Amino acid sequence: MKLSAFLVLAASLLLLTLPLDAQESVDESRMPDGGTRTHVHGIQVFPVAGRPFSAKDNIKWTRNREDGSTFTTYLFATVARDSQGRIYREHRHLVPGSTAQQFVQEYFVLLDPVAQTRTACTVSTRRCVISVYLASTKFVASPDRPHDDGTGYLAHESLGNDVIGDLNVVGTRETLSIAPRTVGNTSPLVAVREFWYSPDLQVNLSVTRKDPRIGTQVLQLVDLSRREPDPATFHVADGFVIQDMRIPARNEKLSPAFRP
Repeated sequence: MKLSAFLVLAASLLLLTLPLDAQESVDESRMPDGGTRTHVHGIQVFPVAGRPFSAKDNIKWTRNREDGSTFTTYLFATVARDSQGRIYREHRHLVPGSTAQQFVQEYFVLLDPVAQTRTACTVSTRRCVISVYLASTKFVASPDRPHDDGTGYLAHESLGNDVIGDLNVVGTRETLSIAPRTVGNTSPLVAVREFWYSPDLQVNLSVTRKDPRIGTQVLQLVDLSRREPDPATFHVADGFVIQDMRIPARNEKLSPAFRP
């Protein structure tokens, strides 16, 4: 065997014996930054008994770019509440389009005010974690008042009454004025939120947030049904592994039947 061929063979054998990370090139110019994650919570639903419904949480988020243009992302996700006050809520990714088939489900949450449990299940790993859930069914809005030691002011305005679908709703506009140099802003900042609330269902049917820091977010409950949801909706599907974090010992089990 010629010397050059021998050297090539020896180098190849040496490369195969090295660990994988030793074979890969190392970028010494930087470290990873961890990335940025964005999430918009849908319409807030309290565990109110005796007022069942199911609907689609529809979110539209428009943000401004430095060149003056905008970009918009959308999200549709199922939310339901039964007569016991139990809540089922999907969490999906925002996407740059309004086609429902594009919205990949990341996880879902089951809230049970009777058992006082919060069960969060990751779809990709088919694993759930149970924690304690102690939720109030009452909400008291902040009155008109100075904000953060006089650096701003919170004010409310009635928008009157209207009808969404077959439900009567009450409108409210909430305006938060923030003085310069309060949150890193060099000029006065105004953030506005508008709510259309159903007293009968005890839930907002529409929320609009306009804030120069985050853009405009429009949240709506659409395809709303007031029929009692399927009881199976509030149980975890077969095949999910459940870890109960309410007890000290590790406790994993396969879930009971579930029909979404």
